[in-house]
Amino acid sequence: MNGVVQNIFGVILNVELVTGSLGNGFIALVNCVDWVKRRKISLADQILTGLALSRIVVLWSNMVYLLVSSLYPGLMITGNMLRIIFSIWTAANYISVWLATSLSIFYFFKIANFSYSFFLYLRWRVRIVISATLLVSLVLLFLNIILISTQFDVWNSGYKGNLSYSSSLSNVEHLCNLFFINTMFMLMPFIVSLTTILLLIFSLWKHLKRMQHSVKGSRDASATAHVKALQTVTTFLLLYVIYFLSHFVQVWKFPEKHLIVSLIWVIGAAFPSGHSFVLILGNSKLRQASQSVLWWLRCWSKDVEPSDP
Repeated sequence: MNGVVQNIFGVILNVELVTGSLGNGFIALVNCVDWVKRRKISLADQILTGLALSRIVVLWSNMVYLLVSSLYPGLMITGNMLRIIFSIWTAANYISVWLATSLSIFYFFKIANFSYSFFLYLRWRVRIVISATLLVSLVLLFLNIILISTQFDVWNSGYKGNLSYSSSLSNVEHLCNLFFINTMFMLMPFIVSLTTILLLIFSLWKHLKRMQHSVKGSRDASATAHVKALQTVTTFLLLYVIYFLSHFVQVWKFPEKHLIVSLIWVIGAAFPSGHSFVLILGNSKLRQASQSVLWWLRCWSKDVEPSDP
């Protein structure tokens, strides 16, 4: 029974890899083509393109880890190969999370309606705010990589000192420590994203309160923009919560072949895969491009259908 469930999880992971690569690749391709045509690219498109590319790296580093650990488990014993894969995954995952957080900050400053002087000051300098946010994230990423490298050094020194140290249980313990480090560093972007969505809700509430004396049933452009931004950011935050909890659960020391571990992998891959389609549906340019692609595929499928004799 466990083998059947493992195979089902494997199929789901492969589907998430393919769909996530297609979705994120589509976002990057559309924005790059538009960049070439217009000779310029907006800040939001820059964030979306970087987010899509980093998530492709996250998805494929997950797949590489699973393939190497399954086909060549000996390479994982001393942690040398795992250090390379895990470091690449950590960097790409951390960058993607902070880019998604930066997108939430961008939506907040562009759509929220506050009259505070400090907010207006930052609103006119949103590009500087995003740049400073990403700069801080790079500093934290550097610290994260240092801690991960230290953990791998402890792993390798223990292996050299005791050949039995590389047992399956020891590997699981070290992996749990690595995921604990990553989980702690993911707290800050989670808190920032949660803060932006709460402030957007507060901004929408204040705006609707000011519009109470308007014509009943009318919806102005600001309220519509608030709702659309909240839909995108809320969906991101819900997926992020599930993704964050999956990392938190990995801190527990489950056996390597435990079904919960496979379930965590499936849940973890759902965030970079599923959120790409949320971004496509929430962005007018990407949505129109996807509709054009679907229309072209529909016409192409009709053309290749064999005609009746």
